[in-house]
Amino acid sequence: MSEAAAAKGAGPFSAFERLVAWRYLRSRRKETVISVIALISFVGIMLGVATLIIVMAVMNGFRTELLTRILGINGHLVIQPMDRPLDDYNDVVKRIEGVEGVRYAVSLVEGQVLASGRVGAGTGALVRGISADDLGKIALVADNLNQGSLTGYATGEGVAIGQRMAQNLGLVLGDTITLISPDGDITPFGTTPRVKGYPVTAIFEIGMSEYDANIVFMPIAEAQLYFNQEGIAQSIEVFVDNPDEIDAIRPAIEEATGRQIFTVDWRQRNRTFFSALEVERNVMFMILTLIVLVAALNIISGLIMLVKDKGHDIAILRTMGATSGAVLRIFFMTGAAIGVAGTLAGVALGVVVCLNVESIRQFFSWLSGTALFNPELYFLSQLPARMDSGETISVVIMALVLSFIATIFPAWRAAKLDPVEALRYE
Repeated sequence: MSEAAAAKGAGPFSAFERLVAWRYLRSRRKETVISVIALISFVGIMLGVATLIIVMAVMNGFRTELLTRILGINGHLVIQPMDRPLDDYNDVVKRIEGVEGVRYAVSLVEGQVLASGRVGAGTGALVRGISADDLGKIALVADNLNQGSLTGYATGEGVAIGQRMAQNLGLVLGDTITLISPDGDITPFGTTPRVKGYPVTAIFEIGMSEYDANIVFMPIAEAQLYFNQEGIAQSIEVFVDNPDEIDAIRPAIEEATGRQIFTVDWRQRNRTFFSALEVERNVMFMILTLIVLVAALNIISGLIMLVKDKGHDIAILRTMGATSGAVLRIFFMTGAAIGVAGTLAGVALGVVVCLNVESIRQFFSWLSGTALFNPELYFLSQLPARMDSGETISVVIMALVLSFIATIFPAWRAAKLDPVEALRYE
């Protein structure tokens, strides 16, 4: 009995069917066009899957890094007084820190100033008056000091500035930064700007350009004097253990303050920004899915051409005893093999790129002579990538499903081919 006849009663995806499907995938001289289309389909699916994985990983990394830095330096809940000035801020802070779920709370005095350094250029800056103990609690700053320490800061003799601000103003450790505030002293000739110089005792680099270039940390006692807020804090920022559960802990915090207050949480302060990131991420996913869809359509065209070219072979298989189901499975396996191989190769390529995305960025920056992913535009100093296992699995399933669906029509067309008609026209 022949192999084809033996395959008549064989189960799904028998050895004979796999053998024929593999022979159809192999390149032959007279089937060059079909082989090229199969190769294009394979490369298309590989690049589509890899691109989806890379873009989603970069978008996730971008959001995670921004969220980490924004929440690392800004409180999860900001409290501002309503009925009277916050002159009892130390007592309020102690009561808030006694609430379960609160990591710590810090009191602040803030104000906008013009900062200038040795090079004579000026830049706008945000002065944040905060005690040395409270600044030490903010790990994103305390653990990322490039130069100096908080020792001089604790004595109230100096300020801490970001690395980018130091570069822009030509400052190094020990230099004097001059701060100019429009809200100065009142004189018979009107309000005069307040100008004062402070030694730079620490330089930090958070990794977010907006903060590294614009924030000046000043001892709270000195900030109160500088902004005419003696004995008063403008706000209290509360850091909690789980930022996503801020709504659950918010009533207890408000009750602990013991006064009329206005509160705003991190989601309200950054709603527009993170909503825009989410929309961009979803749109990119839909657009890049079209790459995989186009590659799946290439599978259809390649298989249709293969069925047309193999009409005589199909007729012979049918006359030798192969069922229409066997023929359908042969061509289904042929197309599915392209989809599976392309998907697996795409996952491997995507993982490799994600693990080395920053090195790749630096290489292309060096090659082109331009700054790719400019920190001034994209906030972060490095290109982040964070793969999510659930998203990666979703991309793989989506690519496989599209590939399998693409093989159904050509395989069905091959199974319905009339062997008599095929042999007649041969």
